[in-house]
Amino acid sequence: MKLAVFDFDSTLMDGETIDFLAKPLGLEEKVASITEKAMAGELDFFESLIERVSLLKGLPYSKAVEICKDLPLMPGAYELVAELKKRDYKVVCFSGGFRIGTSPAKEKLCLDADFSNVLHEREGILTGLVGGDMMFGYSKGDMIQRLQNILGITRENTLVCGDGANDLSMFAHADTRIAFCARDVLKKEANIIIDEKDLTKILEKI
Repeated sequence: MKLAVFDFDSTLMDGETIDFLAKPLGLEEKVASITEKAMAGELDFFESLIERVSLLKGLPYSKAVEICKDLPLMPGAYELVAELKKRDYKVVCFSGGFRIGTSPAKEKLCLDADFSNVLHEREGILTGLVGGDMMFGYSKGDMIQRLQNILGITRENTLVCGDGANDLSMFAHADTRIAFCARDVLKKEANIIIDEKDLTKILEKI
């Protein structure tokens, strides 16, 4: 058995979930600017997440769910996951984003698990608060070690793929490290770099 862990936003999914959520509030550009700085490693991930989610306060939860159920998957996502499963990989998604986005994608792609955060809502309205497993810069590294221990999978049999600074912590625990259309801060730690928006390119490299 082997383990493949993928980031969600701008990796398995073509875009940033929180940018899609900010659009109906007219805050897409403001949120996207903060996201970009966080992914480049210029901002603390936790602080940037708290700041961005606070801007979603007042959005109807039903609207957020509707937006997230049909987020655009990255070209090649279906083919990649299916082939990795044929090669005996457990395929998992880690996201600093939100479960209302990762769970529909998990079902569509037949992933083995998704780990992400939860947007707090009260009386059907987002409060601007968030909680979950993936809120810190170190969260992905912490979770991948837990999965490796539970499944008995070594770093030699672990593949990770992401695009931003909050993926660095999981890169420390895998021998196959893929930077996919990534920021320079992550490319420096990768041993496979793909700059084309086509996830099937990964299959040519592993």
